[in-house]
Amino acid sequence: SPQGFLVLLANVSTGMSRTGGEAATRPQDDVKMGVVFGLLWLFTGLLQGVHGQGVYAPPTVRIVHSGQACNVEEERYSERVYTIKEGETLELQCLVTGHPRPQIRWTKTAGGASDRESSLHNETLRIENINRHQGGRYYCKAENGLGSPAIRSIRVDVYYLDDPVITIHQSVGEAKEQFYFERTVFLRCVANSNPPVHYTWRRGREVLSQGSDSGVEIYEPFFTQGETKILKLKNLRPQDYADYTCFSSVRNVCGIEDKSAHFTLSNRTAPPSIKLLLDDPLVVNPGETITLVCVASGGEPHPSLKWMRPDGQQLPKRSVVKGGTLTIPAVAIDDGGVYSCVGSNNVGNPAKKTTTILVRGLRKGRFWITPDPYHNDDNIQIGREVKISCQVEATPPEELQFSWLKNGRPLRSSERMVITHTDTDVSPGTTNLDIIDLKFTDFGTYTCVASLRNGGTPEISIDVNISSTTVPPELTIPRGRSHLITQEGDTVDLQCLVSGKPKPIILWSRVEESGVAAAAAATALMPDGSIQTESYDGILRISNVTREMSGTYRCQTSQYNGFNVKPREALIQLVVQFPPAVEPVHTEIRQALGRAFSLTCRLLRAHPARLLRYEWKLGTRLLTVGQFSDQRDDTNYHVRALNREGYGEYTCDITNEAGAGRCTFLVTGKAYPPEFYYDTYSALWQNRPRVYGFKLQWTQMEPNAVDRILAYRLGIRQMGQSRWWEQEIPMEGTIQKGELLTYNLTELIKPESYLVRLTPITRYGEGDSTERIITYSGRLSREFQCGFEDEALCLFSQDKNDVFDWTRHSAATRDTKYTPNTGPSSDHTGSKQGFYMYIETSRPRLEGDTARLLSPTFNSKSSPVSNNPTYCFAFYYHMYGKHIGALNIFLRQKGQAVTDTLVWSLTGNQGDRWCQAKVNIHPTTAFQMVIEGVRGSGIEGDIAIDDVTIEEGECKDPPPNSEYHCITLILALIGQQR
Repeated sequence: SPQGFLVLLANVSTGMSRTGGEAATRPQDDVKMGVVFGLLWLFTGLLQGVHGQGVYAPPTVRIVHSGQACNVEEERYSERVYTIKEGETLELQCLVTGHPRPQIRWTKTAGGASDRESSLHNETLRIENINRHQGGRYYCKAENGLGSPAIRSIRVDVYYLDDPVITIHQSVGEAKEQFYFERTVFLRCVANSNPPVHYTWRRGREVLSQGSDSGVEIYEPFFTQGETKILKLKNLRPQDYADYTCFSSVRNVCGIEDKSAHFTLSNRTAPPSIKLLLDDPLVVNPGETITLVCVASGGEPHPSLKWMRPDGQQLPKRSVVKGGTLTIPAVAIDDGGVYSCVGSNNVGNPAKKTTTILVRGLRKGRFWITPDPYHNDDNIQIGREVKISCQVEATPPEELQFSWLKNGRPLRSSERMVITHTDTDVSPGTTNLDIIDLKFTDFGTYTCVASLRNGGTPEISIDVNISSTTVPPELTIPRGRSHLITQEGDTVDLQCLVSGKPKPIILWSRVEESGVAAAAAATALMPDGSIQTESYDGILRISNVTREMSGTYRCQTSQYNGFNVKPREALIQLVVQFPPAVEPVHTEIRQALGRAFSLTCRLLRAHPARLLRYEWKLGTRLLTVGQFSDQRDDTNYHVRALNREGYGEYTCDITNEAGAGRCTFLVTGKAYPPEFYYDTYSALWQNRPRVYGFKLQWTQMEPNAVDRILAYRLGIRQMGQSRWWEQEIPMEGTIQKGELLTYNLTELIKPESYLVRLTPITRYGEGDSTERIITYSGRLSREFQCGFEDEALCLFSQDKNDVFDWTRHSAATRDTKYTPNTGPSSDHTGSKQGFYMYIETSRPRLEGDTARLLSPTFNSKSSPVSNNPTYCFAFYYHMYGKHIGALNIFLRQKGQAVTDTLVWSLTGNQGDRWCQAKVNIHPTTAFQMVIEGVRGSGIEGDIAIDDVTIEEGECKDPPPNSEYHCITLILALIGQQR
């Protein structure tokens, strides 16, 4: 670009990788390799069993820490313990390897329990201001679908120290209001901490220890080991009246400072005593403001007072607490209950006083009519007995009073009109009116009036009419409404017709599906979630009905607000029809042209489940229709050979009376997304101060599922900018599953980060893209790589003092007709499109002529106080031909004088094969590597080099036999597997 923003370099990588941007082919047609393939067939099969997925690998995981740890140590079984101070920031990072990139999940457990916190899907677990309850064992789980998930754990130990608390106690049986002489006193010091606390006692300025005073004993109770330190004062003496200080310490771990508590023991020290300045119980009217007063009547030090309710109930939100005074404005019925005042001063046991608030009120007025119990008849008849009962819940129950009216006039108890009341201790309160020998003149309206003796709340009146029309209820179902069929999502009314006077409340409930025989069985929940629903008009309305609401519903008369007779009941069967449920609802199928495949739509459930039909379509075009048989629960559609018109959205509709369920299949030729490879060794590298390079590697997900991938579109954008730069990377041959592809990005500007997007392209079009961010970390790779794929040669240069130059070529463009028996037929990976450097030894070259290639200059990391660093220089070479001369490697150091040191050399014909050489170098100053080719005695003496690397550190697995080795066998295997 004009700004020098980006140059994309394709680089050949080794092993199973293949370079994007080149037409990668395998030397399978190479006659000379055919014998090797045959010999290695058995070994290849064995290796495929282990590495048949290429670079695909199950996950590995390890946990590293940062943030503000006090200490990190290893425990048994290799579990790490991370110690942190409460209030600091916990930061743990889960480092994973594996391909495809594993998904990471953090979970926490405590004491072997299951997950206690919501999972975090992120590499970094960060908890700011951590508290003691967040300590425990944290697990990092990584999985990518290959092998078993990788799991590692670390135990987080949160350290803390609370302020200590001193409490004072006397021995059992000696507790008095004051602490007299010749009594044993215990000073208990308690502090919550992790790790266990260490205590120190002082009396005044004197440090107390066991044995320092015969009247003092210091010990720890066995059941609170490490949590409590008791100072026992035996037979209290005058000198024991003093100031005591308890120091708690965790020995400054995590920088936690010591803490202390003080207490002054005197002859006035006494446990608390309190009293309430109010009536108990306190009976109030709704809406009044009440004040509860609690005062300390004794205790030294002066006790603190606190109001509370039992079982952890909160005080009313409107309440105001000031010292020992609790004020509740506009008191409501729900505010009634038990209230306790607790006084404490850390001496002896806390003092507690309790009172009850009763808020006056009347609730739930009900009535029922009971015919003569001595006759088996539910009707009211002249000359027989009838009882009217009235029931009300009252607070306070002892203030409840009833009165009766007949036709609005007061009614008194008599021989024929007997009025009785239940005991005031029984709640709810009930009153009964027994009419003996019912006469025609007794017909009328009877009114039960409930009120509270001291007022404060409105009274409740209940009218009951007794006449010739007062008859017990009858319950029926309208014709044709006992078996209802509806469809899911509709609104349906279940109706029971009730007659009788007075008209009772109808109770709705659900019973088992077995019908009438199961009416007494356990009931299911109603649509609103309740066990029973009341209805005053006999109608149960269900909106947006669902399939779960199918079943038998029971309506029955209540035994209150009506006749106290055996309940009448009826059953209604509700059938909810719903469209077929099918699978898959939506799925994507990727297919290459010319292939056969089948689509299957499965029926899960439907109601009704008979006369089901199916209909297959491609877009709007009808493909086939049919009807389900009783033996089948799925339908299939077969495509024998996919053509371009066969791509699109296939639908299968399975229908019944209630509607249709649809399976949708999107058949596409789009390629799956590439899978970026994150485990590239030393992916970041540089050879100039202001720019850096990155080795981008990936595999192709399911490459054989669709047509052959023709190319990749590579897009790159500098973070913070909007402009994308794109380049197409052509691909030759068929990519195999697990094959590692490589493309080098160079000229990336430090310290910028870049967003990289990779999109596969087939003849169908663009596939799914994958993106990743490349970040400059400031710690570049310790490896320099160059595959000579770009014309800039990775800043390699030609020596101006040699005889001729090295030439950049690829086997696809090199003319080998003139000298067919020398030089390589591909780059070292087997690609005829890959580039390499070679010396052309044809005329006018003469024997002994030299060509030198100079690497960029590297800065050595040596210093006056450290040993000279070691670097590994590695490269691939090809020396084939009967006139091969020599290949020499020099270390050129640029100190006060420039010196060249021969570090590696090889002469003569090495065969038609690529070999690798490695050599350790020990520069003491800035240096270059010089690659020198020497012309032999004739024209069949071409020498080539490829994939040069310089890596900090000793060479790994150095080649045997004079520090070089060939990779012919490995290349053959890779060619087979890739």
